[in-house]
Amino acid sequence: MEIRSFSFVVLCTLLLVMCCVLPILAMPPFLMQKQGHHSFMRKTDKSSISNMDSYKTYNYTQVLDHFSYTPQSYQTFPQRYVMDKSNWGGAQNNSPIFVYLGAESDIEGALGVGIMTDQAPKFKALLVFIEHRYYGTSMPFGGKEGAYANATTLGYFTSTQALADYATVIIALKKDLDAQTCPVIVFGESYGGMLAAWFRLKYPHVTIGALAASAPILYFDDITPTYCYGRIVTENFRNASEICYKRINESWDMMDKIASSPQGLIKLSILFNTCQNLSSKDALYDWLSLKYMGAAQYNFQKVEGICNTINSLPEEENTVSRIVAAAKYINGGRTCLDQHEFDSSNPGWDWQTCTEMVIPIGYPPGKTMFPPAPFDINAYSRDCNLSYGVKPRSHWATTEFGGHNIKAVLRDFGSNIIFSNGLRDPYSCGGVLENISESLLAISTEL
Repeated sequence: MEIRSFSFVVLCTLLLVMCCVLPILAMPPFLMQKQGHHSFMRKTDKSSISNMDSYKTYNYTQVLDHFSYTPQSYQTFPQRYVMDKSNWGGAQNNSPIFVYLGAESDIEGALGVGIMTDQAPKFKALLVFIEHRYYGTSMPFGGKEGAYANATTLGYFTSTQALADYATVIIALKKDLDAQTCPVIVFGESYGGMLAAWFRLKYPHVTIGALAASAPILYFDDITPTYCYGRIVTENFRNASEICYKRINESWDMMDKIASSPQGLIKLSILFNTCQNLSSKDALYDWLSLKYMGAAQYNFQKVEGICNTINSLPEEENTVSRIVAAAKYINGGRTCLDQHEFDSSNPGWDWQTCTEMVIPIGYPPGKTMFPPAPFDINAYSRDCNLSYGVKPRSHWATTEFGGHNIKAVLRDFGSNIIFSNGLRDPYSCGGVLENISESLLAISTEL
């Protein structure tokens, strides 16, 4: 059978068999809120992986800049990748190579779980996990301190450089393994899913297909309403409990009244048992909002748990008391509520969202259960300029990769991409939810 046809059949079969059962990984999509740039990443529990010994780590000597010929562009850095050959049928059999495109975290968090690992034995696939530049140990300029020193050293930290990294690693690896005829399928989720789709479009000679899971490639410019993310979070809570949603929705005004009263921030600090006294109500509101979003994005059972906690208090308890109880439930066994829990949790993703990955998430009044916070590109730009001395190029993603009128555009030249989305995922509204052609497929689940 012809390699290209066989490989896309493999890709489709993988998804049709497994998509409704498993996410591509343990669903670690990124998360932004208001003018923040937070990233929620999960680490793999390595104790649950049966054969970690089969995973071998390597470094590829990667060039700093693929797109210029200045002396500095020829500098190199070690780019980490991990391989599992234990199921591979070998180059002589043209067995496939499944490549996971690393996203905004250490590559170790991607190992050993998800559809690639589960299906590798069936398809005798070689597994390759490539780390994204500027994450994990794949650091230019001698390490993280040098790589993150300033905007000049961070200037090589772009999605287009990352895609070129993946292409050079894959080409070199196939040559080393004498596997030039083995079909490559790339996988990614969330930002990594975006990379997978874009990689297929940019490097069709390197990969014959892509699985882009939870990839909000349409959440740029004005393609998707800014409040779409918050609307789906809100729907998740409403589906769990209408009264819970109403109580969360009304809680902000009630906490506003406390905050504006004499010693109001002290009162809120005591009520919520914060680790330090609140300097503003926004710190508390951001913490609560991010926790609600995280529950909706990763674990609907957590949404139900929050709502059960809010609704279980006696009728005489007021709404703020119910939110305090929910905060304690969310916070688990921690001794206090850390309002700074998400501060600079992922500086790499902060940089990316301050340059090219400008996903305009906002909360206009009345559109979601969150306090009003419309997306403000001017405030966003000021924050980025203060942090890094750069201003975001908010239209660059669609200039470089497209997005507007995607059906007409991709139908003409795109092929062999599967976009998978769980409709409870708040980012699904920025994803591709309808088939574009016979080989540009959208698969959605209610999960």
